This record gives sequence, C-alpha cells and structure tokens, in this order.
Amino acid sequence: MSSFFIKSKEKGKNTAVTKRKHDGDKMRAKKPNSKYDEEISSDSETESPIQAKKRQSNQDVEYDETPQEKKLRLAKLYLEQLKEDEENKAEEESFETDLVAGRLQEEVLIPPDPSEIRLLRGHKLPITCLVISSDEKFIFSAAKDCSIIKWDVESGKKLHTIPGGRKGTEDRHVGHTAHILCMAISSDGKYLATGDLNKLIMIWEAETCKHLYKFTGHKGPVSGLSFRKGSHDLYSASHDRSVKVWNVDENAYVETLFGHQDAITGLDSLSRECCVTAGGRDRTVRVWKIAEESQLVFHGHEGSIDCIQLINEEHMITGADDGSVSLWSVNKKKPLSTVKQAHGCHGDAGLEQPHWVASVAALQNSDAVASGASGCSHNSQVQLWKCGQNYRGLQPLFSVPVSGFVNSLKFSSSGQFLVAGVGQEHRLGRWWRLKEAKNGIYIIPLKRKPPNPEETKITK
Repeated sequence: MSSFFIKSKEKGKNTAVTKRKHDGDKMRAKKPNSKYDEEISSDSETESPIQAKKRQSNQDVEYDETPQEKKLRLAKLYLEQLKEDEENKAEEESFETDLVAGRLQEEVLIPPDPSEIRLLRGHKLPITCLVISSDEKFIFSAAKDCSIIKWDVESGKKLHTIPGGRKGTEDRHVGHTAHILCMAISSDGKYLATGDLNKLIMIWEAETCKHLYKFTGHKGPVSGLSFRKGSHDLYSASHDRSVKVWNVDENAYVETLFGHQDAITGLDSLSRECCVTAGGRDRTVRVWKIAEESQLVFHGHEGSIDCIQLINEEHMITGADDGSVSLWSVNKKKPLSTVKQAHGCHGDAGLEQPHWVASVAALQNSDAVASGASGCSHNSQVQLWKCGQNYRGLQPLFSVPVSGFVNSLKFSSSGQFLVAGVGQEHRLGRWWRLKEAKNGIYIIPLKRKPPNPEETKITK
C-alpha cells in the first residue's frame, strides 16, 4: 500500500514539473526581443498592467494552492473580517457611550416640582412591573390583577387594556390568570413579553397588544425578563433557579442555564450576548456569558438580593432586603460601593429595621441611578443617586416621596423622566398592606442644570 502512495506522489510531482516546463517554454517563446517590442494577445487588449498582475497572481493561487490551503486562507480572511467588524462596533459603542455619559455627567439632576409629578391610575391591584418604549411614547404596566395596560406618555391616557382572567380559566382566557411579576419590551418596540406566577411567558405585539405566543418550560414563577438590545433574543429567569434563552422571531426555545441556589428575583441585559441575575437568598449576582456557556459569580450583600439593573456593559446596581444598595463591576467579585440602610429604618427604638429596597433603575451609560423603598411606613420614597468617579461611591441627590411600595422603576432612554410603579403591597408577597397607598404609576420629570463652574474647576 505504501508503494502505491509513493508512486502517486511521484506521478503528481512529475506532472507538475512537466506542466511548469511547458509553461516556461511558452513564456520564452513569447518573450519580446526588446523592451519596446511587446506582444499583446487579442484577449487582453484592454488589460492594464495592474489587472495583468492581479490575473497572474490569481492564476498562481489557482495552480499552487491546495484545497486545504484555500480553506485555511478563506477562514483566516473571515476571522480577520469578524475581528475588524467587532472592533469597529466596539469603537462606535464606546464613542456613543462616552458621548452620552459625558453629556449627562456634565449636568446635575435637581428635584422636580411636586405639581409636575403625574399619577396614572387604572389597575385595581398593586403594580408589579413596567417598561417604557425606546421612543418614550408609551408605558406598559402590569399588576397583581393580571391585567396589562398600555399608556400614552404625553396625554396620560389608557390606549389599550388586556384584562386579567380568573384562576381556572387558562384554557379559554387570552392573557394572564395569575399575578404578572415581570415584563420586557424589545428595543425596536415590536414585541412585549410578560411573565407570571403560573410559570408562563406571554409574547404580545406591542403596537396592537395582540397575543402572539405562549412560552412554557419554567417549573416556577417567571421573575425576570429581558430582550437583548438590538435583537429579539429573550432571556427569562424563574424561581426554579434557571435562566432560559428564547428566540421570539422563531417562536422557539434555545437553551437553559443553571447555577443559582435559590429563586432568581431579577434579570437584566444590554447588547452583549450575556445577562445578569440576582439570586435572592443565595446572595449572589451572576453574569451569564451565553455564547461561552459560562458564568461569573459575585458575593456582597448580607440579605436577599431582590433587584438588579445594568448601568452599562461593565457596571450594575442591586438592591436587597437588608436595605442596602450596591454598585458592581463585572471585573470585581465584591461590590465597588455599598450604601447600607439606603432608605433609612422603621420600627421602635432598639428594634429598628431597614426599609427593603424593592426596586432599582439606572439611566444607561450615565452616572444616574435610582432606588425604591419597600414602603412599609408612611415615608416611602424614590431615591436618586449620582455615581462617584469610577463607580466607587454613591452620592444622594434627592428623594421623591410616594405612598406605597415602589415595586418597579424605569428611566426613559433620554433621561427626561423616571417612572415608578407603586402599590399597596410588595410585588413578591403580602407581608404588609398600606391601605392609604394608591396603586398607580408616577411619572417623575427629571430636570437638569449645568454644573457650577467653580465646582467643576475644583473637581478638576
């Protein structure tokens, strides 16, 4: 058998040598007698010297390159193109981020006039979650009454209501029949996703509120939803301790990720193919790298981590039932900064307990964040914060008093307003009930003023 391969190789070698010799004879036959006596064939009368050189190079590749070498060359070109595209994308995102961050950080948020804060009411039971469309024209809210309402931001009117159904009517009711715990809207405003206590995820057409799909698979209440920015990939988290990935365009399940040791209480994502989750009583924050099928684990809070939000691709904010608010970097295993008892305490002297932090929000790619108190007393509030340099501190700016549990917070994409979903009860349970609170949505305008030149000078 070995002699066969040797002969085959030799035959191929002799053939190649013969071909090169024949080509050489042809070239010598066509060689001009002088540099001014040049023969040009009829099929190349319009061919420039550059084109001729390129054609000869292509011929050389065609004659000398093996199929394996060609595959390797094309693979290298493809990888180089991908790398260049990623670098260009990263550069554009970095420029945009720096531009927005620079503009927002140069301005200082100031307290709004109480008369300018609007309260929208329509849900019968406590608000549990809300989202704002990227064009800032609409707000979608959901509540323990299992209903979803689409609001017009400018007029404050209800544009559409998806009513909730009673328990036991799942087979015939189009919509939720259990408390809705979370919701998300795609960055292009095409899809709305909602998750409930019945382990279901509903997909809606955001413009018309038409029901499209129902995703099943979670074995516990769905507690977190987020669309990857710029795509229709949907991430979901559940009390069953898992994270699932879905493709909404294809109405398809993709994969399931495990790692948390307790019910997941919150989830968020941006444009990268990853998401972050809050692990409740396992007291961990996790960064899930979907493509690499890996996760990073972070520890820091002493209590249950109940809410999480990304500030940018590198930093996030969390809130816990021990009353603390923390800033994190994906490059550090511990918080960069933690404010304990961020919303004060309640109770008798010597028996004080911190207000739970029920919700957090971040104005993406800026230094502005917000947190909402549990509302187990009359002085519940929304607290605005300014992140310190390199996110190593939180400076309180001002608070907005509201009555009730601040169960959800969202900044508009431009930072022109903040929306708070408030209820008489906590979104995850019924430990307390404040009868005097109003179940509604507060739209809080955010005003800015340029920084004091003297302060800027001193800071620099």
